[in-house]
Amino acid sequence: MAHGDELLARFSRQPVDVVLVGTQRAVPTGVEATRRLVSANPQANVIVFGAPDDAGSIAAAIAGGARGYLRWDASRPELVAALAHTLASTSVPAPRQPSDPGVQLTERELQVLRGMSQGKSNGQIGRELYLSEDTVKTHARRLFRKLGVRDRAQAVAHGFRRGLVS
Repeated sequence: MAHGDELLARFSRQPVDVVLVGTQRAVPTGVEATRRLVSANPQANVIVFGAPDDAGSIAAAIAGGARGYLRWDASRPELVAALAHTLASTSVPAPRQPSDPGVQLTERELQVLRGMSQGKSNGQIGRELYLSEDTVKTHARRLFRKLGVRDRAQAVAHGFRRGLVS
């Protein structure tokens, strides 16, 4: 775990606003480094990169404290949006608890959540579901409210914890 040790040492010497960590299917180093960094430095903002079909790494990274997940082939605008969102969210309080833990999402909300869990943008989700990007955003806002979360990363983490996505 030399890379994880190096990451922790560097962050301790010189904290940064956002840390980008790569994941690799069946290789726990990126996910483990994320978990260790966030455990030692709860203020650390980590975005992980990986394969869109690697649900195990996505779930483990989010559960380990990553604030977001992007596909390896994310476009520059997607990367910039993720960085801006992460930086703007640094002072967000702890996630709100859903008013009803047994809340049910509609099928469309589940489809949007699944797309999010695969690292897809609202536009990509909309194209796959034959919806406008604004309609995807509406479904996303509704599922955020129902789950008691504030952003995509929290929604995906909550979805993995509840078994809504895999």
